[in-house]
Formats: sequence, C-alpha cells, structure tokens
Amino acid sequence: MRAGRRLIWVLLALLAAAVLLIAQTWWLKPLRLNWFYDRTFLQSLIDSPMAMSNLQLLDGTWLDGYSGKLDDFSIAHEDKEFDRARANKAVFESYDAAHLTGADKVSWQVADFQNRLQQEQEKWRWYGYPVNPLFGVQSQLPDFLLNTHPITNAKSARHYLSRMQAIPTAAELILAGLTVRETKGLLPNQFAVQKTIDQIQGFMAPPPRQHPLVLNLETKLQALSPTLAPDQQSILVEQASQTVEKSVYPAYQKLLAHLQDLQKRPLNNDGVWALPDGEAYYKFLIWQHTTTHLSAEDLHQKGLAEVDRIGREMDAILAQEHLAGERRADKMRALAHRADQLYPDTPAGRDQLLQDYQRIIDEADLASHAVFGLRPQMGVVVKRVPAFSEKTAPMGYYQPPSLEGERPGQFFTNLHKIESTPKFVMHTLAYHEAIPGHHLQIALQMKLTELPFFRRAAGFSAYVEGWALYAERLAWEMGLEKNPLDNLGRLQAEMFRAVRLVVDTGLHAKHWSREQAIAYMARETGMGENEVTIEVERYLIDPGQALAYKVGMMKILALREHAQAELGARFHLSEFHDLLLSNGALPLDVLDSVVNDWIQSKRA
Repeated sequence: MRAGRRLIWVLLALLAAAVLLIAQTWWLKPLRLNWFYDRTFLQSLIDSPMAMSNLQLLDGTWLDGYSGKLDDFSIAHEDKEFDRARANKAVFESYDAAHLTGADKVSWQVADFQNRLQQEQEKWRWYGYPVNPLFGVQSQLPDFLLNTHPITNAKSARHYLSRMQAIPTAAELILAGLTVRETKGLLPNQFAVQKTIDQIQGFMAPPPRQHPLVLNLETKLQALSPTLAPDQQSILVEQASQTVEKSVYPAYQKLLAHLQDLQKRPLNNDGVWALPDGEAYYKFLIWQHTTTHLSAEDLHQKGLAEVDRIGREMDAILAQEHLAGERRADKMRALAHRADQLYPDTPAGRDQLLQDYQRIIDEADLASHAVFGLRPQMGVVVKRVPAFSEKTAPMGYYQPPSLEGERPGQFFTNLHKIESTPKFVMHTLAYHEAIPGHHLQIALQMKLTELPFFRRAAGFSAYVEGWALYAERLAWEMGLEKNPLDNLGRLQAEMFRAVRLVVDTGLHAKHWSREQAIAYMARETGMGENEVTIEVERYLIDPGQALAYKVGMMKILALREHAQAELGARFHLSEFHDLLLSNGALPLDVLDSVVNDWIQSKRA
C-alpha cells in the first residue's frame, strides 16, 4: 500500500514538474536556447491562421479551427506583435552565447540579425503601402483561397466559406491602416493607385456565380464525388455565390471608393527620397534586403560595371544571329518577336508552353544529381497565374510546397500576353523559379529537421534570390543550355538583375523619374515595354528588394571562388552546395563566416 502511494506521489510530482517546465518555456525564460527559438516561432505561427494553412500541419485534424479564419490585420494586433518582439529580444539577450559553436553559433547569429531587424522595422512600420497592384492584400486574400486553402471534404469547404465571409472584416482593418499612413503623408504612387483600382474592378467584374472564388469551390467539390452528394455540393456553391454578392463585393467596393478618393490628393511617381526621412528609410531597406551595409552609391556603381560586362557577352551572341537593328535592345526585341521564338496565341499554344516548362524543369531535376548531394523530396508543378491578377503579375513566381508534402511546389507563369514569353527566356526562368533555383533551395530548407523551426522558415532575400540567380548560371555551367539563344536568355536575365542595381538606386537615391528608369532598363535589357514598366513599378512599390538578387549571387560566386582557391583539389562543388543548402537561408555576413569555418575545417 505504501509503495503504491509513493508511486502516486512520484507520478504527481513528475506531472507537476512537467507542467511547470511547459509554463516556464511558454511564458518565462526557457531553460534551453533552442526551446526559446521554437517558442518564438510557434508564437508567430499560431498568430497567423493563413501561415498555419500554408504549412498544412494540422489541417484536417480536430485542431484545425484556424482553417476558417484569416489573419488579424488590425493596428492593435500589429502593436501586440511589436511588443512581443521587444520582450523576446530581451529574453534572447539574457542567454550566454560565448560558448556556442557550430550550428548553435549560426542559429544565434541568425536570431540576433532578426531581432535587430525587427527592432528597426518598428521605426518604419507605416512606410510601404499594403494595398498595391503587385502583392497587395486585396489580391493576396483571394489568391490564398484559390491556391493555398485545401478543400478535401465538407468541413474544409465550410472553412473556405468562413474565410470568404471574413473578408469584409479584413478589409475594414486594412482600410484603418491606410488611413493612418495617409494622415502621416505617406502616400502611394499615383500609378499604383490607378492599377489597383483597375485590378479591383476586374476582380468585381464577373457575376457572383461565375466568380473565380465560386468556380474554384465548385471544381474542387466535384472532385470529391461521390463522397459528397451533389445536393450538398450545390448548397455550398450557392452559399459561396451569395457570399461573393453580399460580403466580398461590398467589401471591395469600399476599398475601391477609398482609392478613388485618394486619387484626388496630390500623388506622384517618385522614389522613397520624396517621403519624410526617405534617405534614412532607403538605407534601412538596403540593409533589410541585402543584409549588408553597402551604400546606394556603391550598389549603383557595381550595377553599372556589371551592365557593361554582361552587355559585351550578349553582343557576341547577337552578332551570330544577324538581327535587324543597330542597338542591342533593338536586336533583342527583334529576336523576341521572331516566329521561331513564339507560341501560338491560342489555348493550345498556352498548354504547350506549360508542358515545355514542365519538361525543362524535369530535365534540370535529373541533371542536378551531379552537383547536389542534398535534394528535396517534393516535386514542383507548373501552373498559370490566376486570371484576375495576371495583368500586373510578373512573368513568373514560385510558391513553396506544404510542410508535409501534400501540396507540391508551384511555379506560376504569366500567360496574359503569350508573346511576352519568347522561347529563349524559358530555360532560365524555369531554373530560377524551380530547379536548381527556388524550389530546390526552399523545399529542401523546409525539411532541415535538425535546424530550429525559425531557420527552416527563414527567407532572407539576398540569400534566397541570390541563390536562384546563381542557379541560372549554374545550369549553364552544367551544360543545360546548349542552344546559344538559351544562354542569351540567361545573360539577359543576369543583365536584368544588374540593371536593377542601377535602376533601384537611381529611383530611390538619385531622384530618377519612373520614365527615366523605364527608358534605361528597356535600352540595356531589350525587354518589352510592358514587362519593363511592370518591373520598374515593382521597384517603386517594393524599394530595395530588387537589389537582393545580384548582391546575393555575387556573394555566393565570390565565396565559391574563395573556397576553390583555398582548397584546390580538396574542393568539390557538390560539397560546397550542400554546405550552403544544409544551413538554409542566411544573412550574407553569416554565410561568409559559415563558408570560412568550413574552409578551415577542410584544411585542418
């Protein structure tokens, strides 16, 4: 009897200790640093129902109550996030980092960078306009429902409806944030307002029953037959149609009216230099996007030098094509419109383009075994950009797979104007967005289970975009672009990123006009006017982000050359790639130290 009582007391004591340990880990200072990392990551993840659905960790379980909710877009919620970030920074700095080595040291460096970045971001919280034609919330919400929210049964369909019904609340909260920005004189560019108005009007054009949000639900429900009876499907589809008519459209109409009123104010198309404290803001954006402290002038001059170098290589290939025109831009445009480079402007032509992209990706996947030891398990599929956003969307973009692999990686290509995708550019874009670019790096990073969660989700632009641009060159080095015109497409893409260094700094530090930037970019790249206009407007909407590509690529190439010089015959390209990929996305200074530590260990 005494032994039994003693066992009960021991079990109760263990249970109490476990409860106290959990409480300390969640609310106080966790005993281990990695537990602290996991806590802060989970806090931010749980706070975002849309991020939870994106990962699809708990979808379909009894814990998936978040699946019927959208994120909280309120100012109060943003205040809470900043408060939590300050509190977590204080806890983080209370740990002793002096003894950390290896992966633990790298995690500390990454977390330290993120904490300093969050602290600085609070100063600029009202800068940037969340409603815009490129990545505005007004297009992200329907895009999320169409491409991320899973519909696998009646319950998930009802959650889909709940999220549609939550759009009016989200819109009201977003409008409150816009009002604060506008009272501070932080106004969007004139072109951005007009194009967002056009986008919203296009979104609201279909009859409710024919709206993409309704047709998407109907198509996915039909795929569930016979597990879901036709009458149940009809009820859900009709509810979706009613929600579009009575909830979604009125919410977007309010947003539309707000933007139309905003057009009455003195808007301009200037860079951030025209904003209050614009110079300091741009300095912050350079650091945020490149993870370096390079100055705008340094970046501008590096861009000019690279434009000159790449231009000479392009001219050598163009000379063999005997194209009409005196300038490089004229010859590139002539090539882009040559019959052998175009797909038919028909449904069959668009289907063939999608199939050819998939073939290019599959071939690159097979060839990449030679230079990579680490490879993702999840595949990547090619899809068309949703019709409602294709007028303002870029030529292509990538969306990662779900964490559990139920949704593959997705490469979206813009087929609004099929002539904007000449065949000689397709290889490079596929390599950038899929393999060996974004998909290989991001899908692999998501599965690095030995790293803390926050590092598996890290997305430093200079590394992520730098890797994808490096992947374009790597594919050429691997012999995947045997046709000289495909190599010309690669060089044009690299020229495009070099020009970005010049144009972004020109717009935001040197007071270039929108029209001046468009003319320069068109002249140096030979890209079409529509595509160049979209790009330059992207740099005005998202200042500094375009700098990340070339800065990151140059850093990776410099580190590779340094490692080759230091290691000689002991350098193996696949080992170098695996080193970079096994650490996930890193700030460039941290990447530098990781590679140099690896070189020293190899030499030892």
